[in-house]
Amino acid sequence: MAKTAHGVELQGKLRSEFDEDRLMHLVLDNDKETLTQGLILKQALNHGHRCFTPSQLLETLITDYRTAEKLYGKTLLRLATGYSAEYLRKNIKIPEFRKKVSNDVEQIQKRLEDRGLIDGEGRISDLGIELASLLLYIEELERLVPKRGLGGKLTKIRNTFGEREARIEFRKGLPYRNLDTRGTVKRAARRLHRSFLKQDLVAFDRKQRGLKWVVFVLDSSGSMQDTKIDYAKKAGIALAYRAIEEGNRIGLVVFSSKVLVEEAPTRDLKRILKAITVVSPKRETDIASAIRAAVKLFPRGKHTKHMIIITDALPTHGKQPEEETLKEVGIATAQGVSISLVGIQLNQKGERLAKRITELGEGRLYVVKELSNLDRVVLTDYYAVE
Repeated sequence: MAKTAHGVELQGKLRSEFDEDRLMHLVLDNDKETLTQGLILKQALNHGHRCFTPSQLLETLITDYRTAEKLYGKTLLRLATGYSAEYLRKNIKIPEFRKKVSNDVEQIQKRLEDRGLIDGEGRISDLGIELASLLLYIEELERLVPKRGLGGKLTKIRNTFGEREARIEFRKGLPYRNLDTRGTVKRAARRLHRSFLKQDLVAFDRKQRGLKWVVFVLDSSGSMQDTKIDYAKKAGIALAYRAIEEGNRIGLVVFSSKVLVEEAPTRDLKRILKAITVVSPKRETDIASAIRAAVKLFPRGKHTKHMIIITDALPTHGKQPEEETLKEVGIATAQGVSISLVGIQLNQKGERLAKRITELGEGRLYVVKELSNLDRVVLTDYYAVE
């Protein structure tokens, strides 16, 4: 089984589909050029650039450093040029330095094109997206695997394919393979019975993890750029990995001023991973439309249906965005969908609305100040769902 540089095994459908691609081996071998290229593409997507040309970045950098930093972020500037943002700001006007940076950036662009990661017009190719998604997956998996202590609560749904734990009276309708022979012998012996009587029979009470249908609802409005969207994506990957690993279903809704992505709950990890990877921040925040779209993705029936929203702002789209949002929450709850919300650095007004959403949605509210905790918070909510 393939492993990351730190020995973490790549499991499931994602691993088998990536295994044939040379990118997998280059990444797992810690190939510096491949890792840098993947990080460049990942950061470009996080800043809303589906079309990315290093030469254009350089032109903006030379013309107006402040604009370049706003458009691309410090991390992407460093990856594309090899110099820190502060060093670039101080020296980019020096002709000799500018020439060296220009040559280096041109070489990076040529290599990205030669390897098919971007096309001649700078559009990130499917191969480029695959590389960026692979890096996202490995980065989060290496954080996630040691956290198995979070555990998962077992529901009391009885199923013949569950885990053997508690013991119950054997009764009509239970399969004979559930019979606890040792427990039956001990009970008969304690009762001094010379042969087994019906009331001596003991069976295993098998339990299974209750099947959950979860939709991850991700805010990709303009304020979610850079670090926020990166950690939010990784939280979504953590959720997808754990849910699918445990036999549950995970769906995805991405929204800004409108719903941009709708993926019905599935066990296809690669499909969800790629959909998360290409998310790019833009425009306003329309939570109401996102909730409406997410509700439509759930199947009918008495399944556990839960929605986890990640956002950093109040809804801003529509005539009465707050009222429209609460109306959609009420509709979702009436259809058996619970709603939790993870608020990133919300202000007081945002927290008040978030509290109303989760109270009406019968879910939980988490206000996150430290972005590195996002994945842990999302998994905590996932395991709290009954």
